[in-house]
Amino acid sequence: MEPNKTRLLIVDDEPDILEFIKYNLVKAGFQVFVAHDGQQAISMAKEHKPHLILLDIMMPNMDGVAVCEHLRARSEFDNTLIAFLTARNEDYSQIAALDIGGDDYIAKPIKPRVLVSRINALLRRSKNREAVQGNEIIKYGNLRIDKEMITVHKEDELISFAKKEFELLCLLISKPGKVYKREEIYNKIWGEGVIVGTRTIDVHIRKIREKLGDEYIKTIKGIGYKFEF
Repeated sequence: MEPNKTRLLIVDDEPDILEFIKYNLVKAGFQVFVAHDGQQAISMAKEHKPHLILLDIMMPNMDGVAVCEHLRARSEFDNTLIAFLTARNEDYSQIAALDIGGDDYIAKPIKPRVLVSRINALLRRSKNREAVQGNEIIKYGNLRIDKEMITVHKEDELISFAKKEFELLCLLISKPGKVYKREEIYNKIWGEGVIVGTRTIDVHIRKIREKLGDEYIKTIKGIGYKFEF
């Protein structure tokens, strides 16, 4: 993904912050669009189809989490990266932000070079993940996972999965029997340097088990998880 072809949508209700971020990202070679609130963000996302959305959490009328939830409900944004902007003193659950479909969160204030580096890292991870996944369809027993369509069928039933749940299931099922350590799961699903709560993986595993049953994913106490029949 060439930087000058990469479309970014920046959403923040503070004009000074918005202008500062836009200036530095345009300077770094990105094509940048801006929105001042949640409703405008949704309209701009539909119009410009950004590769990445940098989304402030705390906004009036429609906050960033609500915007993310709305976009993740639309299949056209399944592969759109969403990174949340948060103030350092906000007492807000980053787990909730990531669980709703966010790919990362970035604390304000942030130095321009660090921001550009974080965005480039997100874009690289996304590109690498797409290259690995390709068109692959995985079948195990009565499960059928289509990585391109981002769908999971058990028998003939289509089961709905959130983005991170789907990625975690694909990781575990890619090597049945392999024990994935918790640190490895964090790095592969949320990315190195992304700080999430200690129970984030447990919550996602519980949700997958609720949808597929308890027999597929085994807990290796004190180590991690594995997929098996």
